[in-house]
Amino acid sequence: MDFELNDGQRIIRDTTRRFAAQEITPYVREREHDEQFSIDVLRRMAETGLLGGPIPEAYGGGGVDHISYEIICEEIGKASPSVFTTALTVQISLVAQTILKWGSEEQKRHYLPKLCAGELAGAYALTEPNAGSDPAGMQTAARREGDDFLLSGQKMWISNGGLADVILVFAQTDPALGHRGITGFFVPGDAPGLTRTAIKGKMGLGASNTAMLFFDNVRVPAASVLGGAGNGFRVAMSALDNGRFSTAACAVGVAQGCLEASVAYAKQRMQFGKPIGAHQLVQEMIADIAVDTEAARLLVLKVAAMRDRGETASKEVSMAKYYASEAAVRAARNAIQVHGGIGYVSEYPVERYLRDAIALTLYEGTTQIQKLIIGRDTLGIAAFG
Repeated sequence: MDFELNDGQRIIRDTTRRFAAQEITPYVREREHDEQFSIDVLRRMAETGLLGGPIPEAYGGGGVDHISYEIICEEIGKASPSVFTTALTVQISLVAQTILKWGSEEQKRHYLPKLCAGELAGAYALTEPNAGSDPAGMQTAARREGDDFLLSGQKMWISNGGLADVILVFAQTDPALGHRGITGFFVPGDAPGLTRTAIKGKMGLGASNTAMLFFDNVRVPAASVLGGAGNGFRVAMSALDNGRFSTAACAVGVAQGCLEASVAYAKQRMQFGKPIGAHQLVQEMIADIAVDTEAARLLVLKVAAMRDRGETASKEVSMAKYYASEAAVRAARNAIQVHGGIGYVSEYPVERYLRDAIALTLYEGTTQIQKLIIGRDTLGIAAFG
């Protein structure tokens, strides 16, 4: 095993750090409660070569390896998990990489260059009010009518849902078949019959857009099916593996941000005549953050290396997502304790890190779902359908 980054990966790390420092970090506080996302940031990421990372150059992407993509997600996530959510885990991991794996050549040529350039914003619509951890229980239906499908139903907690130009929507085409009856569709954001309502008041990820989607006989052509009729569950689960990988990398970035903030504060804050970093219990908290961060990063990099070798890594992805997201929460809580009262206000980033880290334990499958996947793959016994 080689734990050293190669020259190309170091260049990507340094480029991403500069971009985050110049284009994201200075504006985090002022955009924190917009509950919107600036498409200009998406396009500037594309201009810098950071948006289409793992998508092949032939389709307008950067053609980078998964270790490089981990670096991009970590550095952008450290600057703003909100920007990461919109631009990377949704736009690239859930939408673009899913099209790359399951799309026809025509679909790839049509969508991928525009997604990688920031000309289109994408969204992934799987969750419903009564079907979150159990997507097979979805009620959104797609009824065939001639050469078209008519979609009716509701989707919930859709990141980018209010601004997306193209939405990957999953619906039941044959309810009698359960999860084998699910199909994925491309739906334009301006499709007649589609209503989008913003979800306000989120605890974290305040600079990202989240929406409810309502479909009232939304008509899409059969050519809009992704991956074939009845394959939607497989398509959706492979997309979630992509999203869990990038989300785990973002969580590492959050933990790293907590570590850097805590070290800086512990060196300059004086109490009892010396920096608080000289006190044993403060050092204990910083040591806990440091170990959690490094352990989480190694789990995510293992998945990246497996993916670069073409290996299936579903269990390892769940391990990385579970551990890294919970480690980010622990890191943020410790960072607030290191900062004391000042850590509880927005002058310092650690209170925002805690609110955002909690979200990372919820989307792309909760911590409990990741544990069930790990348990199933370890035991060979499923605790859920």
